[in-house]
Amino acid sequence: MGLIISSVIVLLWLAHLIYTLLYINTYAVYSVIMHMFIQTYLFTGLFITGHDAMHYSITKNEKLNKFFGYLTAFLFAGMSFKKLSKNHQLHHRYPATDKDPDFSKNQNFFVWFSTFLYKYITISQIIIMAVVFNVFKLFSNELNIFFFWLIPAILSTMQLFYFGTYRPHKLPHNNDMLPHNARTQNKNHLWAMLSCYFFGYHYEHHEDSSIPWWQLYKTK
Repeated sequence: MGLIISSVIVLLWLAHLIYTLLYINTYAVYSVIMHMFIQTYLFTGLFITGHDAMHYSITKNEKLNKFFGYLTAFLFAGMSFKKLSKNHQLHHRYPATDKDPDFSKNQNFFVWFSTFLYKYITISQIIIMAVVFNVFKLFSNELNIFFFWLIPAILSTMQLFYFGTYRPHKLPHNNDMLPHNARTQNKNHLWAMLSCYFFGYHYEHHEDSSIPWWQLYKTK
């Protein structure tokens, strides 16, 4: 089931991206907004799939897990799955502490988000994104590329950071958050799915990180 769900997310992301780049008229404002947010949500699903690959929870086959991990990290924003995985393991080992690469003592959302981006954005990633942008220009116009590829990638990054890092791990930490220094959102499965593929249930994820995203709601 993990392989099927992961494959569907990748294919939906790709199909919707191609459709929007080729066929959506950017003068139709409501259509642009709708498809932009759909693509944002699919971008988030792409990263969540890569996240599951870091925990080997897509499939028991290690090679297939790594395949989906490297694929989705690259498709998301030309990112290094190896670097993401290394930092994420540290995040689970030392959540919301000085040894956690995803944590910031400065709790201001924008400062924390900026330091978060600084730690992950690389020169090679920028080059890859620039090359992809220019390849897209061969068959699509720049407005479509901005609205349906670049902006959704940025919005998705903010969505993932807010629901998967900032809200669950921000200070203050209380006893209910121990030992993971992680809080969880109130039970509403529909909102949990729409907001970030159930990763608002963040304490539960840290309690058992082997559970794939699509079964995480069962642990609430």
